[in-house]
Amino acid sequence: MNRTINMRTRALFMSPAATIVVAILLPPLLYVFFTSVHGEALSLASFGEVLTSALFKQALSTTLVVAGWSSLLSLVLGFVVALHLARQPARRRAVLMMLVLLPFWTSVLVKCYAFAIILGREGIINNMLSWILGSKIQLPLIFNRVGLLVGMTNYLIPLVVLPVLASLLAIDPAIYRAASIMGAKPARIFWTVTVPLSLPGVFAGLLSIFVMSLGAFVIPALLGGPKDLMLSNLIDFYNGQVLDWSKASAISVVVLAMAFIFAAPLALWRQRKA
Repeated sequence: MNRTINMRTRALFMSPAATIVVAILLPPLLYVFFTSVHGEALSLASFGEVLTSALFKQALSTTLVVAGWSSLLSLVLGFVVALHLARQPARRRAVLMMLVLLPFWTSVLVKCYAFAIILGREGIINNMLSWILGSKIQLPLIFNRVGLLVGMTNYLIPLVVLPVLASLLAIDPAIYRAASIMGAKPARIFWTVTVPLSLPGVFAGLLSIFVMSLGAFVIPALLGGPKDLMLSNLIDFYNGQVLDWSKASAISVVVLAMAFIFAAPLALWRQRKA
């Protein structure tokens, strides 16, 4: 009974915001669906041409690989950051949390140009290596998969830290004391207590950043190379250069469907937790 009342209360408070979001997003989404089926012709020819295209298959493969690797790297680094924050006093944690979120508040476009300065052939890293080794070093760190993963990981880490930190802070300190009293070493406590109890935050963070990675556009366009074409960049190609809006809309529908498919487990998990 209480659960039903709580769900009704949440729905009541969320209904104004949900109505605004639907009013803003639904018309353009419907127009994209309408365009993808050739308008009144209601033809799925664009989907057939897109799904059988070698360019689409390459972009889809690149998107999944980049999203997977950037999500895993962000999860590992974000977990380390969240673990460090969870062990700090509340006041220091608040200050450090601002430093973690500071890059997230910065425009992704500005960060991409900053990475171009850092990772370029004449950038900070190559100049430092040249000075240390006493010879000209020009490592290819940008306009390739390396630069793309660096940019994606930097963008996604704050989105992992927040849910993982919430799970770590929810762990009762008495559990750690009990494990220590029973003779468990720090490494064993980490793998048998910290990791299992933080899995809800890990699961939520991993799915969230993976779904966001599927629609990445600016970072692949500025830091990736010719072989790093992702689905969002392919949409821009058909929309801005080929001027084939039906195919661009069809790919947009595919990306949206992928996002819903991967976001469904997260939605079901949150519903069970509610």
